[in-house]
Amino acid sequence: MSTPLGTALITGASTGIGAVYADRLARRGYNLILVARDAARMETLAGRLRAETGVTVEVLRADLTADADLTAISERLAGDAAITLLVNNAGMSLNGSLLENGPEKIRQLLALNITAPTLLQAAAGKAFVARGKGAVINIASALAFAPEMFDAIYSGTKAFLLNLSIGSAAQWKDKGLYVQAVLPGATRTEIWERSGKDVDAFPPEMVMSADDLVDAALVGFDRGETVTIPPLPDEGQYDALNEARAAMGPNLSKRDVAERYRAA
Repeated sequence: MSTPLGTALITGASTGIGAVYADRLARRGYNLILVARDAARMETLAGRLRAETGVTVEVLRADLTADADLTAISERLAGDAAITLLVNNAGMSLNGSLLENGPEKIRQLLALNITAPTLLQAAAGKAFVARGKGAVINIASALAFAPEMFDAIYSGTKAFLLNLSIGSAAQWKDKGLYVQAVLPGATRTEIWERSGKDVDAFPPEMVMSADDLVDAALVGFDRGETVTIPPLPDEGQYDALNEARAAMGPNLSKRDVAERYRAA
């Protein structure tokens, strides 16, 4: 079934934030392509959404840390003209810090949190720019602004997604590509249990539901925001940070060493 909104491809769509995006986008009238490793949960979600909304829902089982699966999803994004929206949601956290994990776990984290969304955005972005219209939503994290708070490798991957989103939005917005970075704070999803953490160790007032997070993020999407931070009460704080960052820009590359670094 065709729809004026087209098709949204959502990664990490079996549960949590990805599953809520699937629900909300289906109710808006998007057809869906759900991508995750847990095919059974996606089939259950797909069946419910087909029955409740009437949209077309396709399930693609894929492990985005596996080269063959990542290539297959990238090729689908590049070749399916019905796809108008990519939601880069799949991600993971480690049990323990950078110094408490071995190379394989670290490679897996980098593959899922950085390599996969980058290559998927590249494939989708090229197709969207060629058609003059399309959108990418990257699920980053508020920890991109707070690397001291928790393990720096996770926050570092989310800072990468934030930079990717801001840079891409600036570079390609005139070509019809809209990129939004969503920065959740602590959100009640299964990522905590999977990484050996207890979300209930946080004060209740710090933990947002996935439903509320996605609903707020879609308000930002409708407004055309490049960066959406659903838990941040004072938008002026982000504006001030962004203005200070931009003000540094002209001073970040100079022929002469700054006076404060000159030898006495």
